[in-house]
Amino acid sequence: MPIYEYACRQCGHQFETLVRSGSQPECPHCRSSELDKQLSMIATPVVSGGASAAAPGPCGSCGHPDGPGACAFG
Repeated sequence: MPIYEYACRQCGHQFETLVRSGSQPECPHCRSSELDKQLSMIATPVVSGGASAAAPGPCGSCGHPDGPGACAFG
């Protein structure tokens, strides 16, 4: 179930909402279903050098579920 951003044509209210398949979203402010879907930007963390912040790093920053020092990185 994706989250979409909308702008209401009736009142101008901008909001985001979870859209279930087969459902028609409506403005939470005025209840109008005359909506314009907005272009959403996806943010991805980036560290210096252009690498993603989710990439494995040295021990203590890899996100191993057992905590720092439990991973295979030395």
